[in-house]
Amino acid sequence: MVRSLWSAATGMMAQQLNVDTIAHNLSNVNTTGYKTDVAEFQSLLYQTLQTRTTSANGEEKPGSAQVGLGVRNSSISSIFTQGEMRESTSPTAFAISKGDGFFAIQGLDGGTYYTRNGNFFISEGNDGLTLCTAEGYPVLDTEGEPIVFDNDMVANKITVTDGGVFCYPDETNNPRELGMALGVFQFNNPTGLFKTDGGYYQETPASGEAMNEADNNNLEKSKIVQGFLEASNVKVVDEVVNLIIAQRAYEMNSKAITTTDEMMQIANQLKS
Repeated sequence: MVRSLWSAATGMMAQQLNVDTIAHNLSNVNTTGYKTDVAEFQSLLYQTLQTRTTSANGEEKPGSAQVGLGVRNSSISSIFTQGEMRESTSPTAFAISKGDGFFAIQGLDGGTYYTRNGNFFISEGNDGLTLCTAEGYPVLDTEGEPIVFDNDMVANKITVTDGGVFCYPDETNNPRELGMALGVFQFNNPTGLFKTDGGYYQETPASGEAMNEADNNNLEKSKIVQGFLEASNVKVVDEVVNLIIAQRAYEMNSKAITTTDEMMQIANQLKS
């Protein structure tokens, strides 16, 4: 196959993926806790047309001649910058306003997943009032256990300190710690987390093991704010600019294919 055709074709496929990623970001601009995805690319194998050698007159050529064979996607990475804080009327809405931590939840398979979406709810059951996600997944405390309150507690009276400790008013209406706190965990490499449905993240060897802020003094503690939610960190203006750039790159690769086709037609006409 003609090299220019293949290189331009890979460029079009790469930019199509880039457009898909940007569109996904824009569609999640109002998703709580969503983190912007960025498509990253790398050059394909280079073909050596001429090695470093000497000319017929014995003069040394400064370098070899190589040509690339196109481009491909290397990864789609999430950018974990802080999102805007938005006020919520729910007493079980929590946001990490400062820090790199994640809330922990228990999935249907019993595994632990992580999220920046603190839009939680209270589910009433036989064991008590369970703090859970919109899908019903239990939220975990610092010990990795589901957070369950007594059935006789009033949900809107439960408060949380900036350290994530739950409190409930006593007989004198003063907040009293309940002896449990929101589990907040950090990772050495958050970009290595595996993204699952619903905006949840799963630990991988690339991300490193989850580090519990409650028992790791080397970590900078996250600040928890009640009555607020962290909005997505998608910047619409930046995404629209990136979309225009991707579209122009797609058009240029398409033009390269058209130009190559015209050159091949001219060559065929000369031969005939």
